[in-house]
Amino acid sequence: MRWTVVIVCVALFALITVMGFTAARWRRGDLTLLHEWGLGGRRFGTFIAWFLIGGDLYTAYTFIAIPALVYGAGAIGFFAVPYTILIYPILYIVFPRLWAVCHRHGYITTADFVRGRFGNGWLALAVAVTGIVATMPYIALQLVGIQVVIGAMGVGGHGLLHDLPLIIAFVILAAFTYTSGLRAPAMIAVVKDILIYIAVIAAVIVVPIELGGYGKIFAAVPAAKLILAPPKGPTMGLYSAYATLALGSALALFLYPHSTTGILSARNGGVIRRNAAMLPAYSFLLGLLALLGFMAVAAGVAKNPEFAEGFKQYGPSFSVPALFLAAFPGWFAGIAFAAIAIGALVPAAIMSIATANLFTRNIYKEFIKPACSESEETEMAKLISLIVKLGALFFVIFLPLTYAVQLQLLGGIWIIQTLPAVMIALYTRFLNGWALLIGWICGMASGTWMAATLHFKGSIYAIHLFGTAFPGYAALWSLVINIVVSFALSVVFNAVASDRHKDTTAAEDYA
Repeated sequence: MRWTVVIVCVALFALITVMGFTAARWRRGDLTLLHEWGLGGRRFGTFIAWFLIGGDLYTAYTFIAIPALVYGAGAIGFFAVPYTILIYPILYIVFPRLWAVCHRHGYITTADFVRGRFGNGWLALAVAVTGIVATMPYIALQLVGIQVVIGAMGVGGHGLLHDLPLIIAFVILAAFTYTSGLRAPAMIAVVKDILIYIAVIAAVIVVPIELGGYGKIFAAVPAAKLILAPPKGPTMGLYSAYATLALGSALALFLYPHSTTGILSARNGGVIRRNAAMLPAYSFLLGLLALLGFMAVAAGVAKNPEFAEGFKQYGPSFSVPALFLAAFPGWFAGIAFAAIAIGALVPAAIMSIATANLFTRNIYKEFIKPACSESEETEMAKLISLIVKLGALFFVIFLPLTYAVQLQLLGGIWIIQTLPAVMIALYTRFLNGWALLIGWICGMASGTWMAATLHFKGSIYAIHLFGTAFPGYAALWSLVINIVVSFALSVVFNAVASDRHKDTTAAEDYA
């Protein structure tokens, strides 16, 4: 047990726990209304939205997984940097329109928008179910981030004793989310992001000094890991894989329910545009964060007997905690570990709220109890948010981690299939609702099949065109199939029986 690390980490964790419960009285609103509980009353300004959306997108799993990928696989891990640069023009151009129409009609989820735009409950159901299923393993992976930190602090044991700290963290998360709704992660995100900036900036200054400079760090990394291997023969190799991973991930990110929940909580469209200009600061941070993987290689943390058990249990995911333990005193490692743990709670809270909103609005109210009152709607959302977190906890404790990772790979493939019904539909009503539903089915089926041929161990699928292989992100290939089917069938369906009269939105709603 590393007691100094534990004490600092627990103290910071206690601080954010208090903040989580007091958030219910911050910008007080009627928390029996779903838009108050689930969207913070749509009152967050530029400053809070910056921390909330940033804390939502840059999770504990990002903090652990990106350096771990660079540590294990090398330069391919840096795809996350251009990917997070690409998302902000999309945010700037597309999502103020979504905010405008959702604000005008009181929509709380993207499935609400799809229901209003196409008048098709089954298409809205497909969007809602996709969002819920794609988000569940994402929540589980946040808890995995906490699990790695707990292991790094030296908290051992077996059975219940081993899982007790994770269960306590879950109970705290469930309690303050239930009482405070989106206000809790919005307030806590400020502390979380400050801690992460402090930890990462300190690491990129202190660790290179201890290792003799960046020149020695890069010299210690195998040459094959420093750059992408150039294509050989009739294939684009890692070049097309890198590019399609970045583009596909960028197109998918703001379709996740937790991302749109953060966006729809903004006070107005101007808040979203200003954040699109400011949030690239996180991309800069992510680039520095990825470098920690190379630093861990240069520091030889895997060869240190003190960390042998951690690498045996968590693999490359242990590289960042090991680096902080090796390079910093216990009190600062405690700050870094608290940043990772809190970085798990913030997105996990937003994700559970977002999935609860989807279930309540687009499944419970749409198909089970259409006449439910606003307070009943909110109570159901609170209950579902607890069930979602309990499911994620069950996943982490009782099922192999590989299942969560595999489902997360599928989650990216699945969530991007909602792009035509959400993002394209913000600009045109040419698409037919039933055509979109069939396109969604084709995209889901083809993307899942591609992942299955890879035995659910990866998402890079090679297609062959003109005698050249193009390895690429399966999500992007399946999205192309989805879009082609949706547009082709829309031509046919609109000619036979157009559904444009079902659109309850108007052109001025999008301004």
